[in-house]
Amino acid sequence: MEKRSHSPVSLLRLGVLVLGAVILVVAAALLVRPYIPSAVSPQGTVLRISMSGWQPNVVQAKAGKPVTLTVVNLDNSFHTDGGGWHNFVLVGQDLEVRIPPKRTSTFTFLLNRPGEYLFYCDLCCGGKDNPFMRGKVVVSS
Repeated sequence: MEKRSHSPVSLLRLGVLVLGAVILVVAAALLVRPYIPSAVSPQGTVLRISMSGWQPNVVQAKAGKPVTLTVVNLDNSFHTDGGGWHNFVLVGQDLEVRIPPKRTSTFTFLLNRPGEYLFYCDLCCGGKDNPFMRGKVVVSS
């Protein structure tokens, strides 16, 4: 049996190819992975929004206590409906927060009276007419 030896140039090419493949895999994983915040204050609530709707779509709150929400937009800018942007609109409260693709927005508001307050996204996917793009804040006394 004849033993073949590889030239240093062919070994170098193989090494460069393997390194390039590893870099491409790592870069793709970082680009595809949705951004999820690592720390949220204990009194805050994390909402995730995507073309599939709000998760969760119900937020519990106490009357007169600040409500802190962190909204994570899971969609990317390549989506054809709305360019991946979403917004959080709280009906009757003059509150609208826009969340860019693959970004997070944290904000705080106050609801003084018990009841149910509708929120929705109307930048894409049928807006507030789409039941998955709506939710509610349930305020108890």
